Amino acid sequence: MTSLSTTATVSVNEDDARQEFAGIRQLVEEENKAVDQIIVKELSSGVLLVNQIGHYIINSGGKRLRPMLLLLAAKALNYPGDKHLTLAAVLEFIHTATLLHDDVVDESSLRRGRDTANRLWGNSASVLVGDFLYSRSFEMMVGVHDLRVMQIMSSTTTAIAEGEVLQLLNCNNPATTEQKYLDVVARKTAILFAAAGQLAGVLTGASPEVEQNLREYGLRLGIAFQLIDDALDYMANPEELGKNLGDDLAEGKPTLPLIYALEHASPEQAEILRVAIEQGEREHFKDVYAIVESTDAIAYTTRRAREEAEKAITALDCIPSSQFKDALIRLARFSVARSY
Repeated sequence: MTSLSTTATVSVNEDDARQEFAGIRQLVEEENKAVDQIIVKELSSGVLLVNQIGHYIINSGGKRLRPMLLLLAAKALNYPGDKHLTLAAVLEFIHTATLLHDDVVDESSLRRGRDTANRLWGNSASVLVGDFLYSRSFEMMVGVHDLRVMQIMSSTTTAIAEGEVLQLLNCNNPATTEQKYLDVVARKTAILFAAAGQLAGVLTGASPEVEQNLREYGLRLGIAFQLIDDALDYMANPEELGKNLGDDLAEGKPTLPLIYALEHASPEQAEILRVAIEQGEREHFKDVYAIVESTDAIAYTTRRAREEAEKAITALDCIPSSQFKDALIRLARFSVARSY
């Protein structure tokens, strides 16, 4: 039986989104505490620097959406065990490892309002601790004793690596298309959300239809989340966002707002955008921002995000009604209504 709320619009105001998110977290508060305990235990290493960097980045204020997705989906399917707790920690470790590597590749200095690990400890230490988190994740997965879990997560980490390489190829390339951009988003960001949903189906022995629909939910949610992230790079409050506006431009990343603006700009404006993407310098940000705004590129990006969130919600139609299914729907709404 499908919940009526699956047909509701994903558009909500920001205050409502914050309240929704707090309510979602509360539903799995005990599970979150258990996941935190696992994270602390598994972060432990005889190498002091591993402990320092690992704890710094893990405790830097992330939303932990991927673990939350797994926890909520498992509860929506009435999972009686505790393996979802270990896998939730695995998802956070893998996500954290990608952040450490990304910040080195992008030469970032600020994330979530704090200095990045590479700024504090250097690139080499950040990359190696990221490798440690990847390795520890697979040790933890082995302990779950489920070959399907290993297959899903090994293919997921491979896809993430491919996505990172594809993004590198797109950098400083004004010829990047929307489809190429979405390919990167799907592999680099959304694939871990997809794995979180699918793992819930695997753990509960759900039907192939439910398992794939949960994977689809996660994939669409992840795409929507990244689209909004890219829109926020041109419109958010820097203190709230936790990074500098224009970071994507400074890194030469042709995200959807830039791609759409380039397609709809005048020849003179298009030339400014092409130079800005090729040079990747923040000094162009004011001009680029004005062009992005004048071409309605932010509105387009936000609309595309809402479309993906709607697809995520529709994918839940095969899940029985419950407060946890409703929470997954609310999570989709939050992904497109947030300002941070």
